[in-house]
This record gives sequence, C-alpha cells and structure tokens, in this order.
Amino acid sequence: MVENGRLVNYRIVDTGTEPLLQAEELLKGDRFDRLVATGYGRHLLRERLGTPVITEIKAHALGAHWFFADCRTVIDIGGQDSKVIRLENGRQINFEMNDRCAAGTGRFLEVIATTLGWTLSEFGAAALKAEAAAAINSMCTVFSESEVISLIAKGVRKEKIALGLHQSIVSRILALAGRVGVVPPVVLCGGVARNPCIRALLEQRLNTRLNVPEEPQIVGALGAALSAINQGG
Repeated sequence: MVENGRLVNYRIVDTGTEPLLQAEELLKGDRFDRLVATGYGRHLLRERLGTPVITEIKAHALGAHWFFADCRTVIDIGGQDSKVIRLENGRQINFEMNDRCAAGTGRFLEVIATTLGWTLSEFGAAALKAEAAAAINSMCTVFSESEVISLIAKGVRKEKIALGLHQSIVSRILALAGRVGVVPPVVLCGGVARNPCIRALLEQRLNTRLNVPEEPQIVGALGAALSAINQGG
C-alpha cells in the first residue's frame, strides 16, 4: 500500500494453489482508493473485481525505479520466471523473459535444495562454502534433479553440486541479460535476490555492484500500486 508517495504497508504470502482466494484474503480489512493487479493471477482478480491490471514488466520497472531512481537495468528472478529489463529515465525500453522453463527460477532452486537436503535459505550459503563447482550438464528441472542424485551417489560433496547449480542458473540469467544489454546501476529483485550465492556470482560476472531492495519480493506489487496512483491522476 502506498500513501502520499510512501510505502506504508505490505504483506507476503505463498501463492499456493488458489491465488485468487489468497489475493482476496489479503485485501480483507484494508481500505484503498484504487487497486491494480499484477503477476500471473492478475486476470483472475480483474474478472472477479473488475480490477485494472499491469504487466509484470511494467510493474517491476516502476517499482525498481522507485527504490533506486538511477536504475538502468532490472534483473528479476522470481518463483515462476526470470526477466531482465532495460530502463531509460525510469521507463522500460527493452526486456527479455524466461517464462517457459522453470530453470533459473525460485522454483528450480527450491526443488534442488530439497533434493540436497537443505532449506531454500540454507542453499545459497552452502554453495558459497565450496572451493570448486561440480559440472552440471542439464538445466531442466527434472533432469537436473536426477543428475544431482547421481552426483551424490558418486560421493561428490553437496556444496560443490550446489555451487555448480548456482553457476548454471547465473549463466542462464546472463544469457537473457546479454540480449538486452546490461547498463549499471543494476537492481536485483524477486525472492531469489535473497540468495547470497546468486548475488555474488552475478556481481562477479557483471563486474558491478547490485542494488537489492530491503524487501526484494515486493518490487512488482509496489510498481502496481504506483501505477494505481498514476491512473488516478
């Protein structure tokens, strides 16, 4: 929620299997002048409440620019997709998006972390402890899981496997970034921005410091709220 140009409230919950019900539950008890929906379930809310919608690309561009006014590139790694957005004076001018494969997303990390016996929050820290990375040949979630199990059976240290997986994810993100053209300052957002290994590898490969909001998961929602203000004049 945004009032008088200030972020005054936000809530974060897992989407679950009923995104519309989750959204309606989050709205209970709140008063608002205008409401704009974004994300994968935005059209469900529009059908139910007649809510205007905004694309994730535009929402993340607006939100990242609000957090860091000099932002020129946004890298968003969320649960279901990854995207790289180029900005000029706070407006998107180009973007690339990976939304057809789970590889390189938070869901991919969650699946592999579970396979290795770590929580998602432990995964990145464990990868940073490795002195070298195991070679990971597949970036398909299903085949990567099988490959990880095979490496464990061969006695390869889990930390090495974790680092190899993180390197593979970063390479995939950089492939998107290469098609857009990364210009600093760069903002990293989405839930995966909390992963210390992903941040470190991206900074190393891009040779630039990444700006990460205190709460990287709300950048798109904030952008939608800013859009609601703009629509209201």
